[in-house]
Amino acid sequence: MIIASPECTNHSPAKGSAPRCENSRLTSHYVLGFAKRLKPRWIVLENVVQMRTWNGFETLIDGLRDQKYRIRLERLDASEFGVPQTRRRLFVICDRDREVPPIPRSRKRAPSASSILRLDGKYESRPLYSERRAKATLERAERAMSALGKRVPFLIVYYGSDGSGGWQSLERPLRTLTTLDRFGLVTWEGSDPMLRMLQVEELKAAMGFPRSYSLRHGSRRDRIKMLGNGVCPPVMRAVVETITA
Repeated sequence: MIIASPECTNHSPAKGSAPRCENSRLTSHYVLGFAKRLKPRWIVLENVVQMRTWNGFETLIDGLRDQKYRIRLERLDASEFGVPQTRRRLFVICDRDREVPPIPRSRKRAPSASSILRLDGKYESRPLYSERRAKATLERAERAMSALGKRVPFLIVYYGSDGSGGWQSLERPLRTLTTLDRFGLVTWEGSDPMLRMLQVEELKAAMGFPRSYSLRHGSRRDRIKMLGNGVCPPVMRAVVETITA
């Protein structure tokens, strides 16, 4: 089996209106050379869903079919696999020997963002209102407080396009993790709102990694970047178990 996650930056809407690099997009075609030489029975290629609209996507699919692979395209949301995060990704699933079956989703309700948070005071929070706080941050927090009322914890969404006012409640799965420090948690000390960023331990749980998984590479920023670039383990496990059953 080959499991491939080619570069996604130049497919992703997170890049905004910046110019796209075609050489980056073409890294997905490298899998064709590996498939030709190694002839694995299975290939699983994962990327952002926008990859499917790229003009080189059909060339990739045709190249896999030319090598006698049967192909199934699946758009899988991590929240459908018990992960406390809304994270939609495209999976190109290939099998040389038989048709690829559909990937079964969990019938359980997705865990909420509150399930990953440490609310026991382990991580220090600072007052939301301070001279250094950006005006946009305060506006997002105030929209949340207007909707939820006082003394209700919530999350602020710092980066990325956001059509929901720049915040989210703790009762739904976390929005998609990116490679940036994106989420701030607002809690309360009496009537005073306090703010801190989500920590690596919490973001790791939001990706579906078990507590036993150790992520010690580099700085905090490096770890957040790795998690934002990652694939949620429960989703890939479901794919691999289904096709090899």
